[in-house]
Amino acid sequence: MSMTIGGADEYNSEINVTPMVDVMLVLLIIFMVVTPLLQQGVSVNLPRDMISPEEDADIAKDTSVVVAIPDNSNFYIGKDQYPLTELGDKIKRLMENKTPDKRIVYIKSGVEVDYGRVVEAIDTIRKQDIDKIGLVADRKKGGGEPKAN
Repeated sequence: MSMTIGGADEYNSEINVTPMVDVMLVLLIIFMVVTPLLQQGVSVNLPRDMISPEEDADIAKDTSVVVAIPDNSNFYIGKDQYPLTELGDKIKRLMENKTPDKRIVYIKSGVEVDYGRVVEAIDTIRKQDIDKIGLVADRKKGGGEPKAN
């Protein structure tokens, strides 16, 4: 005496599509929600095998003009401190005898200096008819390969 549950003794060979559709809809919703969160900012095509630029040898020369900005209130040329209002005149005097291709001013800025102060220094330098301005940064120690994000 055996009992058959669900009707006949034969196997049901039809595919039950409902659970598969439920799983697919859940996956679709997950991907629709997650995809916009993965892309942050603007997509940029980063260069491959990036080589870090070498330091310009002219920075170390005595004749080069290097403006150091260690904090938000001080501007130095060499070891002499200048206010921002006098910085332009001093740079103009230093650049008088240089050829146009050698009229480069380098800016070394401290880590905690506001971006606006660096822009003010650049603006002051540009008012002296100097178009070439170099921003100097320290190389990272360890010499590892740069990482592409």
